[in-house]
Amino acid sequence: MKCLSINSLGRLASNRTWTCSNCCTQPLVTPFKTSQRSLARQYSTGYSGYSRRLPKSPRKKVAVLTATATAATGAGVLAFTDEIKHGYDATERAGRVATTLTICINDYRTTLNKRDQTEDPQEQDIILKSCHKRCAERTLKVLEKNGGIFIKLGQHLSAMTYLLPPEWTDTFIPLQDKCPVSSFESIEAMFRSDTGEELKDYFSEFSEQPIGAASLAQVHLATVKESGQKVAVKVQHPGLAQWAPLDLALTRFTFTTLKKFFPEYDLEWLSSEMEVSLPQELDFQLEAANAIRTKEYFAQIPEIPLVIPDVIWAKKRILVMANESGHRLDDLEYLDSNHIDRDEVSATLARIFNEMIFGKNAPLHCDPHGGNLAIRKATRRRHPNFEIIIYDHGLYRDIPESLRRSYAKMWLAVIDGDMPAMKRYAHEVAGITDEQFPLFASAITGRDYTVVSSSILKSRSEEEKKTMSHALQEGLLSDLVTMLGQVPRIILLILKTNDLTRSLDENLHTRQGPMRSFMILARYCARTVFREQLEEIRERPGSLLWPGNALRFIAAWMGYLRVELKLEAFELWLSVKRMVGMNTVHYASAVSL
Repeated sequence: MKCLSINSLGRLASNRTWTCSNCCTQPLVTPFKTSQRSLARQYSTGYSGYSRRLPKSPRKKVAVLTATATAATGAGVLAFTDEIKHGYDATERAGRVATTLTICINDYRTTLNKRDQTEDPQEQDIILKSCHKRCAERTLKVLEKNGGIFIKLGQHLSAMTYLLPPEWTDTFIPLQDKCPVSSFESIEAMFRSDTGEELKDYFSEFSEQPIGAASLAQVHLATVKESGQKVAVKVQHPGLAQWAPLDLALTRFTFTTLKKFFPEYDLEWLSSEMEVSLPQELDFQLEAANAIRTKEYFAQIPEIPLVIPDVIWAKKRILVMANESGHRLDDLEYLDSNHIDRDEVSATLARIFNEMIFGKNAPLHCDPHGGNLAIRKATRRRHPNFEIIIYDHGLYRDIPESLRRSYAKMWLAVIDGDMPAMKRYAHEVAGITDEQFPLFASAITGRDYTVVSSSILKSRSEEEKKTMSHALQEGLLSDLVTMLGQVPRIILLILKTNDLTRSLDENLHTRQGPMRSFMILARYCARTVFREQLEEIRERPGSLLWPGNALRFIAAWMGYLRVELKLEAFELWLSVKRMVGMNTVHYASAVSL
């Protein structure tokens, strides 16, 4: 069998059979009407002997009428059973959300009143934390029961440690690994419906059990029959699309209701972002285009060891890609046993995602959590001796050039500790006021403001984490929620990308802490600013050799060179450490933290 292209699959899909319950009844109804007309003709013009004998067999007539009534009833039941079941499931689904929301709102209102009547600060803290935990556990049950998009929402909330209390984020952590698995039979039916063919027509082997399952899809290993190529087949959960509109409406209803009762906690921006991003994540043809674009972009930067699996073909709910396997980035035992330097892994991650943020016309991956990334030992290169694999390409954004430049200038100011410049560019990037700036600076860096105002190059301590958590409990949370509701949506996605990559980096337990990552960030920021300055010089009258233009070029070059020399010196220091054996430090102390 020839390899199915996207176009050929589109033609096959146009020949599919009925897709709704009303059409499902047609094969039953049409033959019945035909036989009924045939019987009528026999009664009026058929063999007269049969007509004369018919009244003598009333039981046969009753049997025919009974069969007719039974067939009609059965057809009607088949026509409405699916709708009735869907309506019942929808009511039950919405009921769970509404009931839990009502209970949690009432619990919080009662708890807040009780806390206000308590004078002991420690007791106040215990009362509120207990309420957080109760409501989080109730919500977790609803998310698990409804599944699908609600699992995705829970995973997103579990990563929002900068916004939600730990009682909420910690409770939702199981959702990262507790995803639904669709039956093999439902996958077969969906493949048949979407392609017009059976799995066995295209694949010589197809594993019935998925090697991985996420909130929106699952992945099966397979072998293409014609070429023998090993592939990974990503299939959307078949029942997901039918619930997506209702689930998005319920999410919007939840956050709108919360805003009415607690105006200071406006999370409507979260549901708005889901309404934009989710349809993109459910379109696997768009994901295939993102993967191809990213692969082509990084092919121009071969020094970055990034692997994007080749796309074989794609449909809206099915994506077939080359099978590229690896280990989790936080599998420290695998890294150490294969002599993969954790600091080099951290630096490579920094280069990949800074290239996506600051590279000219670069695509930005907005969901780089641990399940979407893998690492493997390289077989064709010596330095670095590993490759990073990115799997999921469903959620991408393009950063406007003007925003990219202001964002780069803001980060250079952060690294240099230039507070006036930080405030100016924070306003350009996200409309942040001077009053909001300390909170924004903490959100964008993931650090306490006192650290931001001094030096962010040192590692984040447990004491700093506790201080930030306590500050949110003390009332900064509502200010943070309000601020995040005002910033551009692309900034929210950059924040999410920063937070996830920061978490990945901390899990590697590197020796240099965040220092090297920030130096790499500074290099990309300086390159972005230098590129802007060159464009401005080119737009000025005269050639580059004119005195005014030449002076501007030298000043721009010196600013860029300053950052480059700092990073080169730091890289040289690391190389010297490796040469004298200083990099053979055991990680045991870091792992025990």
